[in-house]
Amino acid sequence: MNKILINEVGPRDGLQNIETVLSVKQKHSLIKSLEKSGIESIEIGSFVSEKAVPAMKGTIELVQGLGDLSTYSVLVPNMFGYQLAKENKVRELCLVLCVTESMNLKNINRNIKDSIAEFNEIIKESKKEGIRTKCYISVAFHCPYEGKVDPGHVSALIDEIIDNGIDEIVIADTIGAANPLEVKELLRRQLAKNDNTKYSVHFHDTKALALSNIYASLEEGISKFDSSIGGLGGCPFAPGASGNLATEDLVGMLYMMNLETGIDLDLLHKSRELASELTALKLQGRMPYSESYT
Repeated sequence: MNKILINEVGPRDGLQNIETVLSVKQKHSLIKSLEKSGIESIEIGSFVSEKAVPAMKGTIELVQGLGDLSTYSVLVPNMFGYQLAKENKVRELCLVLCVTESMNLKNINRNIKDSIAEFNEIIKESKKEGIRTKCYISVAFHCPYEGKVDPGHVSALIDEIIDNGIDEIVIADTIGAANPLEVKELLRRQLAKNDNTKYSVHFHDTKALALSNIYASLEEGISKFDSSIGGLGGCPFAPGASGNLATEDLVGMLYMMNLETGIDLDLLHKSRELASELTALKLQGRMPYSESYT
């Protein structure tokens, strides 16, 4: 297998659901620390209402202060967010589609049909501007309001988004309830229709199954994964969505499997220590020290 790409979501998904609101300067320092460790793809924030998600305050200022934006992505919930991304020269943007009506209404206050219609416009406009797009398929396995989700329904929604020109699909276990068999089933449905480079996965570790689900995804040929430094994160609109898979645990497991990520584990642990300091949280994955990987 070629090099594994880690997409670090800590500065966005990780910070959006904690009490401590970091300043732009603090977010900048965390992002640069993560970059120093060798991480080449970072989701840095979102153009959402600061009232709805206070932790995302200052995203415009953050984007403007980072210089070259080629390795960063920003989440946009709607066309207004897209316009902000375009004005601030963002090169990759993230959309979020929840596969159940209940969750989509909670998350972005729209039904699925209206969300897809607006996303189609965003994708079309992004292509004109040379902006890369990806779409999170949220609660792809289990929904906190509607329970287990029909994989056929999820697959049909993914196909519709792909047909409309999205560059990447991120299959997200938003509340950390999926198991490896469910992950394999959905991935096999999609990989029968599209190349593996079209997909990445995003797992929360609520039931301590995130690494197992990563391994299942690897077996199906997936080579791009989301994670969050120190396991920070959780969706503020999804009850039960505890932290993301810790980046240091993911990189540690891949290291033990002799899979290349290009990430320095010692520097990654320094990033986790910085994240702990900035958030005033005790962040520690299951493999907290570099000697644990040998």
